Amino acid sequence: MKLLSLAAVVWCVLVPPSEATKSFEDIRCKCICPPYRNISGQIYKKNVSQKDCNCLHVVEPMPVPGNDVEAYCLLCECKYEERSTTTIKIIIIIYLSVIGALLLYMAFLMLVDPLIRKPDAYTHPLHNEEENEDAHSLAAVRPPASTRANTVLERVEGAQQRWKRQVQEQRKTVFDRHKMLS
Repeated sequence: MKLLSLAAVVWCVLVPPSEATKSFEDIRCKCICPPYRNISGQIYKKNVSQKDCNCLHVVEPMPVPGNDVEAYCLLCECKYEERSTTTIKIIIIIYLSVIGALLLYMAFLMLVDPLIRKPDAYTHPLHNEEENEDAHSLAAVRPPASTRANTVLERVEGAQQRWKRQVQEQRKTVFDRHKMLS
């Protein structure tokens, strides 16, 4: 089933649609006509072939009388535009799928992360400084075999613990100096 859907997506992207099966939004002629005498400027759009992309075929109804049509059409700038709405739709679907997968992954991590993490000794408030010093001394006495990281998560947690210890030491130094200066 997955192979069939993948083949359908590849076929839609690689096989260009024929001129007859293109939707109205895929091809058009756009004429931009500036103000002329007492007529305000306007933009005209029409689904015509590339050879018929000119003022005479696109501008309907003609805002000027018969003898001024040629002068009015010389001022108009007509461009043939072609795009693939199928490709645009497929790109948007892929983009939204990636965003959805990332959101699901984030939700999964938010649910699983508290179950994986161990309680942290450094999350106590600063007024329990003595308890923090005891926990810090116990963390420093851990055997070296436990510091060896086997997974990426353990390495990240180890680096986070080292950083927290450094921050705790800096806090202790700053508060001690502050107490000595006061």
